[in-house]
Amino acid sequence: MKKRILSMVTVCALVACSTNETGNSTGKAVNGAQSGKTGKGSESVSAVSASRTVDAYKAEVAHRISHLHRQQVYSESPQPLLRSVVVVRYSINADGNLINAQIQRSNKDRDAERTALASLKNSAPFPKPHPQLLRGGRLDVSETWLFNDDGRFQIRSIALPQRTG
Repeated sequence: MKKRILSMVTVCALVACSTNETGNSTGKAVNGAQSGKTGKGSESVSAVSASRTVDAYKAEVAHRISHLHRQQVYSESPQPLLRSVVVVRYSINADGNLINAQIQRSNKDRDAERTALASLKNSAPFPKPHPQLLRGGRLDVSETWLFNDDGRFQIRSIALPQRTG
């Protein structure tokens, strides 16, 4: 458990060092939808991610989303029976821009689906994926949002262990 916490702290530090959180709203379209930038993300993130595996890069993205949406993220372990589990399939290009995002699996909780997609889109752009992670100039991944009854979430790549009973 201590190793996991140390790893999470290290990734957070790397994300904080590699992203520029100042910038302005661009409203770039993502798969036909407005990205809805809140000014928290930046126009471009010039840093190349140090992550050399897809799982490490997913954790880096998850930390960025969790940091930028900290009011919507719960810090304790997920409740035993989750309100909703939403799996999002998304693609990031070589420049770290989100180019596609869609719900891959859900229990049809539309509010949770909207929150998951919005938190992803509003956190873009991301650090540039390492070239070895790209296939056809893009990185395609799936990530899972875990929702408690109150609508707050954690992202599976960095989520705490779920509480029992």
